[in-house]
Amino acid sequence: MGEPARLTCSRAGCRDTASWRIEWRNPRIHAEDRVKVWLACDEHEEFLREFLAARDFPVRVVAVDSAAAVDEAHAAEAADETRTTA
Repeated sequence: MGEPARLTCSRAGCRDTASWRIEWRNPRIHAEDRVKVWLACDEHEEFLREFLAARDFPVRVVAVDSAAAVDEAHAAEAADETRTTA
């Protein structure tokens, strides 16, 4: 078992370590139980949050909880890949 994977910011071109989870959904296409996650560094958290909020998407921002966030992020990515390929 090694070090947990480093979580990187979702902002295009940013490779900084994420400090924040931005949880959101598009109510026009996602059921209430469907939540998407973007990760954000301190510099880009406000930009990404406002980008989603400007579209009237429900948004919740929480601090990254290292080990738990890695597991949840990987599970969310796997679920997205399954939906895309199914």
